[in-house]
Formats: sequence, structure tokens, C-alpha cells
Amino acid sequence: KQINSRATSESETMYCVYVAIGQKRSTVGQLIQTLEEANALEYSILVAATASDPAPLQFLAPYSGCAMGEYFRDNGMHALIIYDDLSKQAVAYRQMSLLLRRPPGREAFPGDVFYLHSRLLERAAKRSDQTGAGSLTALPVIETQAGDVSAYIPTNVISITDGQICLETELFYRGIRPAINVGLSVSRVGSA
Repeated sequence: KQINSRATSESETMYCVYVAIGQKRSTVGQLIQTLEEANALEYSILVAATASDPAPLQFLAPYSGCAMGEYFRDNGMHALIIYDDLSKQAVAYRQMSLLLRRPPGREAFPGDVFYLHSRLLERAAKRSDQTGAGSLTALPVIETQAGDVSAYIPTNVISITDGQICLETELFYRGIRPAINVGLSVSRVGSA
């Protein structure tokens, strides 16, 4: 709320695009209710391909959300896009690839899954002043299995991004909030 009130006073709105991939419908419904209660829907867009939707929709949802975020960026505005979560998009892509009889690679994912995510995340950018000065910031969410950040998809996304914030369920249940594991969380953005 503090960030939003400061942005409004500076007459710069930060638009938010939230892409729910493979989430339960009830979870998406709760998120919509939370955003409504916070009066955040006026500057937010939700793209949802729920767990009950077919794999191709879960695969395409991040690209649809990104195109919406790019609209704001390309028109001199600022936007944040949250992909929740890209590991579920990768599973949908794996399912489609196996049905198409493409050769599986590590953990049965197709060999081009890294390219899939890098191509998507590299669309987030800051435009120069000459081209409108808009920006699109991406926050990809990856769900790990038992906290294993060395699995194939988490490793791929970590190698693409400028850092990661690792949250732990155990810290959350101990009352430590935000439940950030400072040992695994890293920033690769240098100071200027």
C-alpha cells in the first residue's frame, strides 16, 4: 500500500499483471477477492489458466500476460508481471511435448524448455528515453519439490534471472515472516 500511495502522488501508476498458471480455481478466487478489498483491480490484470484447464492454455497463459505487460511498457508506462508459477507451465509443456512424441530430456522435459523460459523472461525490459521510457519487470515464481532448488526447472530459471528470493514453509510455520531463506536467496544486480 505504501508503494502504491507514493506512486499515485507522483502521478505514475505501476500496472500489475498476475498470471496464475495451474492454480486451483479457489485460490484464484481468493486472490481476486483480496485485490478487490484492497481496491487494486483498477490497476491490475489477472490472467488465469487454472489446474482444471487444458495444458495448452496453461502453456499459453504467460505469453498472453506478457503481451499485456508489453503494451504498458511500449506506451511509456511501467508494469510488473508475476508468473505464478512457471514450473507448472513447464509441466504443461512437458505434457504437450510427450503427447507430440518429442524426445524427452532431463526429468522428461523437452530439451528446449530452457529456451522457453529465457525467451519469455527476456521480454521484460526497460525502454530507453528515446523509445518511450516504459518498463516491464518480471517476477517468476517457481515451486520446488521439498525445497530442492537444484532440480531442472528451478536451476534453469535461476540461471536466467538476476537473483532469487527463496521462501521456506518451515520458517513460515515458525512465525518468521517473510519466510525468506537468506542462505539461498541471492541478488546478482551490482551497485552503480
